[in-house]
Amino acid sequence: MIQTELRLPLSYTEADIERALRASLPLSDEPIFEIKKLRRVLKGGGAEPRYFMLRVAFSVSAEKEAGLLKMKKKVSPYEKPYLCVPKIEIERSPVVVGMGPAGLFAALILAEAGAKPILLERGQPVEQRKRDVDAFFAGGALSSESNIQFGEGGAGAFSDGKLKFGTKDAAIERVLETLVACGAPEDILYKESPHVGTDLLCDAVRRIRERLLSLGAQVHYGARMVGFSVSGGKICCVEYVQDGKPNRIETNTVFLATGHSARDVFHLLYEKGARLEAKGFGIGMRVEHPREYMNALVYPDREEREMLGAASYHLVTHLENGRSVYSFCMCPGGTVVAAASEAEGVCTNGMSEHARDAENSNSALLVSLTPADFPSAHPLAGLALQETLERAAFLAGGGDHRAPAIRMQDFLEKSETLSLGAVRPSYPRGVRLVSPDAYLPSYITESLRAGILDFEAWMPGFIYPDAVLTGVEARSTSPVRVLRAECGEAYAIGGLYPCGEGAGYAGGIVSSAADGVRIAMKFIQNVNKDIQ
Repeated sequence: MIQTELRLPLSYTEADIERALRASLPLSDEPIFEIKKLRRVLKGGGAEPRYFMLRVAFSVSAEKEAGLLKMKKKVSPYEKPYLCVPKIEIERSPVVVGMGPAGLFAALILAEAGAKPILLERGQPVEQRKRDVDAFFAGGALSSESNIQFGEGGAGAFSDGKLKFGTKDAAIERVLETLVACGAPEDILYKESPHVGTDLLCDAVRRIRERLLSLGAQVHYGARMVGFSVSGGKICCVEYVQDGKPNRIETNTVFLATGHSARDVFHLLYEKGARLEAKGFGIGMRVEHPREYMNALVYPDREEREMLGAASYHLVTHLENGRSVYSFCMCPGGTVVAAASEAEGVCTNGMSEHARDAENSNSALLVSLTPADFPSAHPLAGLALQETLERAAFLAGGGDHRAPAIRMQDFLEKSETLSLGAVRPSYPRGVRLVSPDAYLPSYITESLRAGILDFEAWMPGFIYPDAVLTGVEARSTSPVRVLRAECGEAYAIGGLYPCGEGAGYAGGIVSSAADGVRIAMKFIQNVNKDIQ
């Protein structure tokens, strides 16, 4: 196959793609056997009408292909990234701890290789997990093991479902194609910023589990890893608690995919001598604007707005104080969710369903932190900072899982919010009107104020007086990296394969899942190398 780029109107149809292809290249009546959409990017804006640039791969006769390839500026060869999973034979099944994106996809690769992995998930199946989350949102008690952070599907299952990725490789291609096969929309294979939505993601997770079981994997829910043993520098067993009873699995291979919120696992790794290092992350608040207002701000042309749907934005500024302020996990037509996993903490996140038609659009506004901002040089000091700020937000919100919130104008003017205006906060547990100056350090609040002013200069109208800022968002990514060697194993603990966002090597659904794929492939290569 060969590939080229086509300029298409926002209203293009499938038939328009072939017409544009024939108009762009000397194809005349040449048969086109297949057209595959590779990447679609939105272009234009401002004085120039918006349009799509669509990269397509297509197949014609070998003779015609050879002729077209001479047009080097317009046409190039295309070879689909392909992942070949070889079979392996091992005595003991590998254990995968955590069923978020990294764990699920690592397990899929292991299962395809014939390794019959055993999966341990501290939380519940995604169906039960959704019931637990809904009950907490409605005012019930927080389950410390089945919530926005913990449970089948990981934190990504209860998010906007954005699938961010750069250049596709075989691992990313495998992740996207698996999601489509399990019910995600086919357009995630080529959209610039593909989106699934929590409602569709949860069903896809269930189908991935069914695929794993069909390949011989075992799945244990409510199974929290509490320890592991090392003999001769290599892991030899995993210990977990399920239904209050201790259990033990003899294994020499563990894939650790526990996510960025499993703080107990980080402490366990430290105690066992794993090499950990603190890494920077962002802290801030969620900002909510009316969805229709934000749509009009990003897409001023009404006709374009109707075709493009709920609008997204990405903003970043570098301040004179040396810090960066940036938007993160923008959720068009979504809600701010209660993402705490601990009884006396408040943590916010954003979530959208596939339709993205909720009343508000929200995004995290985060201030960059480095390990120099942490309370000590300890590798887990970032965790301590997260816990401190989430506890402070919990108390500021009233100690009942309400979140502290403030109007944007009041925040900028450092005045008290007495009542909310046009924007109704979507945080499900309710909010208490409190300035973030009461629970966040000044270097964060002052940086946020400066950042918002910069965003207004870049996107006039971003400062919407009644916009609501709800805090705290402290889990944008892991504050710890579990160091691993080129072979994928953790330093000092042979047979332990840390992967995904919690290990500090990914940031989001696709990158975490792809990291799980790559680390599983490294393990397979290690096994086959040892046999040779």
